[in-house]
Amino acid sequence: MGLVLFPGDGDNSSLDVSWSYGGFDAFRRRLAHAEGFTLSEMRGFGGDRLWSEVSTVLEPLLDHPDDGGGDLTPAACRVILPRLEAIADDWAQGSSDPLLRRHVEDARQLAGVLRICVEKRVPLIFL
Repeated sequence: MGLVLFPGDGDNSSLDVSWSYGGFDAFRRRLAHAEGFTLSEMRGFGGDRLWSEVSTVLEPLLDHPDDGGGDLTPAACRVILPRLEAIADDWAQGSSDPLLRRHVEDARQLAGVLRICVEKRVPLIFL
């Protein structure tokens, strides 16, 4: 089982991005680290730290339940997109670590999905 994120445009041929649940967890942990905090310290991820104590435009993505939790609005996608692209560019300058390279690919693919959501003004669906 896993998780698929895709534009809610009704087009089954639209770009999507998918992970195993463990893969999505590792991806989000790396994103949180890039934003300067540890995801496991956050409420909902085993810690007590409140989301109001961190400042990141990625919060709607990072604090989203794996299952359920609703869709991300086109406005949220618009805000997340530039930061996600900047992080992917930073990661691409990094080491030759295979997991890091995988996360660069995942971030770029997710950015493509977010771009579709913004352009078509449709939500990002988690399934």
